[in-house]
Amino acid sequence: MKNKFEKKDRSIRRKIRSRHKIERNSSRLRLAVYRSNKHIYGQIIDDSAGKMLFGISSKNIKGKDEGKGKIDISFKAGEALAEKAKSKKIEEVVFDRSGYKYHGRVKALAEGARKGGLKF
Repeated sequence: MKNKFEKKDRSIRRKIRSRHKIERNSSRLRLAVYRSNKHIYGQIIDDSAGKMLFGISSKNIKGKDEGKGKIDISFKAGEALAEKAKSKKIEEVVFDRSGYKYHGRVKALAEGARKGGLKF
């Protein structure tokens, strides 16, 4: 029965390992990503205060009904998140991929945020 839980254990280990690296840079805000089957979410979190400042979801992105794929919508979500961060005068964050591999929709969100002006 060990094989049944092995995949979940590996994902938890990846998440803990990446979070540990991020905690070393706790002076900066954290851009956390959550990816579900349909949508992608991005949040800016202040770990020193323990508060989420704001977030964005692919549910709220305009133009997603144009027949574009999930990767294009994720890119737009990253741009919208960066735009919101600029309005709150946030320029530098640490990217927390939450154990997800850096490719596909997670990478698209990160590239959209970079194009929007966030540095990480």
